[in-house]
Amino acid sequence: MSMTNSGASLWRMMLLALLLLAGLGLTQPALAQADPDREAATAVGGVSPDTWRQVRSGETGPNFRDSRNDSRYNLVNAAGQTWREIRNHWVTPFGLIAIGGMLAMIVIFYLIFGRKTLDERPTGRKLLRWSLVDRSLHWTVASLFIILAISGLNILYGKLIFRSLFGDAVWGAMISASKVAHNYLGPLFGILLIIILARFLKHNLPKRHDLEWFKKGGGLVGKGHPDAGFANAGEKVWYWLLASVGLVVVISGFVLDFPNYGQARDTMMWANVIHAIGALGLTAVAVGHIYIGTLGTEGSLEGMTTGYVDESWAKEHHNLWYDEVKDQAVDEQQIERDTSSSGDPASGRPGEA
Repeated sequence: MSMTNSGASLWRMMLLALLLLAGLGLTQPALAQADPDREAATAVGGVSPDTWRQVRSGETGPNFRDSRNDSRYNLVNAAGQTWREIRNHWVTPFGLIAIGGMLAMIVIFYLIFGRKTLDERPTGRKLLRWSLVDRSLHWTVASLFIILAISGLNILYGKLIFRSLFGDAVWGAMISASKVAHNYLGPLFGILLIIILARFLKHNLPKRHDLEWFKKGGGLVGKGHPDAGFANAGEKVWYWLLASVGLVVVISGFVLDFPNYGQARDTMMWANVIHAIGALGLTAVAVGHIYIGTLGTEGSLEGMTTGYVDESWAKEHHNLWYDEVKDQAVDEQQIERDTSSSGDPASGRPGEA
């Protein structure tokens, strides 16, 4: 009986020892997770604060580098933090100041001067200014610009507003739609922008009388209206902004949209900054352009919707162009008859400037 009890006690002691050893083994990962230093030592041997300082400064070897696509970047990339600081501390406030400032200027201008109405009553005689092709190009590019501006603003600022208002599910759908629209419509906008710039180039070449237009503030300073051809000096400024800043935005957008051509991460980060600054600046100016072409000036929107402008409008805003094409004026009733019979009489080329 005693031998049996002694054997059972020995087996129980051996089993208890095995369980104790197993428990010690299982507690090592838990201890490593509880202690950050031990966790780092378990994950990467020999890790110390000095090692992480080396990683941040770029002094470490290939074992601490990002190996994706032959990257030479370290696990801690200081350039990424620099980009983040530029984006959050400079680009984001710039957009708010530029667009918000333009909206404030428009409100103040409208309250002081109101809408720019015609000095003379419309005559009812019309001049062809924009052909059907011109208007189609304009509205297509304008629509794409607005979609890209809204989606871009949502990507930059939307998280601060819509996520807290609607929650993650709605916000996730919004940001996904914004990214898809921006990525796929951006190249199309770039192609059409080049086409429209080439088509309207001859109307936007600088002329001597443009300086006088600026001196008179487009007619706000002094008496009388400054001379202007097919395009006035203000419209030419908008054209050349699109031809310079607009193309920079398009090119930087292509760099971001097609990362499979070997551009480095630093190139992508700087392209992002340039793209954002240029796009925000253009959006601010576009707000002013939209105001002048719609609510701000009587008769301007009619030209880009029907293709025709009234003689009074042409004489007041583009007198040099009016002098060249005034013999081509037709009665409004004739245009209505032509429209009812052919669909759109403004299908030919407008008078040349």
